[in-house]
Amino acid sequence: MQVTPLVRVQAEDFDAGAETRRLTSGRKDVGALVTFTGLCRDEAGTLEALELEHYPGMAEAELTRIAEEAVHRWPLTGLSVIHRFGKIAPGENIVLVVAASAHRRAAFEAADFLMDFLKTRAPFWKKEHLRSGAGSTWVNTKAGDEEDAARWSPT
Repeated sequence: MQVTPLVRVQAEDFDAGAETRRLTSGRKDVGALVTFTGLCRDEAGTLEALELEHYPGMAEAELTRIAEEAVHRWPLTGLSVIHRFGKIAPGENIVLVVAASAHRRAAFEAADFLMDFLKTRAPFWKKEHLRSGAGSTWVNTKAGDEEDAARWSPT
């Protein structure tokens, strides 16, 4: 049975517990559940907020494409991807990936794959707002993010 991933892009916070229950409640075929929650860091006390912008429609389509690639690569029983936008304060949730499978390896790898490609291919832009009031700066993709994503390409 092919899994249809749940993908949401929203300003509102999410409840990781509720999302995991949605994928596991009443199910006997789930043997592994891997969750990843990305949080906003305070960057050693210098960050007031991280602002995430996106293209509505395009962001959802790309996240869906990445999630569908994951369900084709691994035998998943469920998959959820939730990404927030707007101003997010340090300590608040940014992204949630929940991968369910009969076995742990598929769930771990699918979640890892999703995060690598969310960091490099999802159309989100990040702006850091500094506590000092010195203004804001756009955040560039890190070279390490590209290297992480490259490991999923066929050799």
